[in-house]
Amino acid sequence: MSEPSIFTRILQGEIPAEIVAETENVFAIRDIAPQAPVHLLVIPKTAQYHDVVELAAGDPALLAEVVGLADRLAAEHADGDFRLIFNTGAGAGQTVFHVHAHVLAGGLNEKSLGG
Repeated sequence: MSEPSIFTRILQGEIPAEIVAETENVFAIRDIAPQAPVHLLVIPKTAQYHDVVELAAGDPALLAEVVGLADRLAAEHADGDFRLIFNTGAGAGQTVFHVHAHVLAGGLNEKSLGG
């Protein structure tokens, strides 16, 4: 059995982090290396899915909940406009293989993030 992901360890209280929002199935924290004025991570509480492709195939309702929380956070922490990014695979920059979405907002422009 593999080690619990950093997100599982945060959820279990082993690693400190400020949970900025939470539902029954999903939680959100601030990214420790922000790439935008608002950079939050929205994470399913289950570690069953390694990436968004597995999540979409295995539990579309949970994926919808992730997107819904991302939308709510963008409205609360920025002007409601946001980028939602899922890195899928090491070659695409995924470093934690517990599916999570990056919510980027607040003063984004096309040049800074590849429009």
